[in-house]
Amino acid sequence: MDFDRIRKIIASVLGVDVSEVKEETTFIEDLGADSLDVYQIMLKLEEEFEIHIDAKVIENIRNVGDVLTLIRGN
Repeated sequence: MDFDRIRKIIASVLGVDVSEVKEETTFIEDLGADSLDVYQIMLKLEEEFEIHIDAKVIENIRNVGDVLTLIRGN
């Protein structure tokens, strides 16, 4: 499932437990990520799912649900 793959990437980049990564989890407030962390996550997702994510889209990513919606839309 895409969600499991996304969760593993996020947890790996941020050094958190996979169980902390839920759809409603926010990157900055809940996981302590900064904008560079979010970009690193997006780069890994681009590789994993063989897609391109526009930088302007990345700026609007706030939580894991936003990522899931983005991946499912591609």
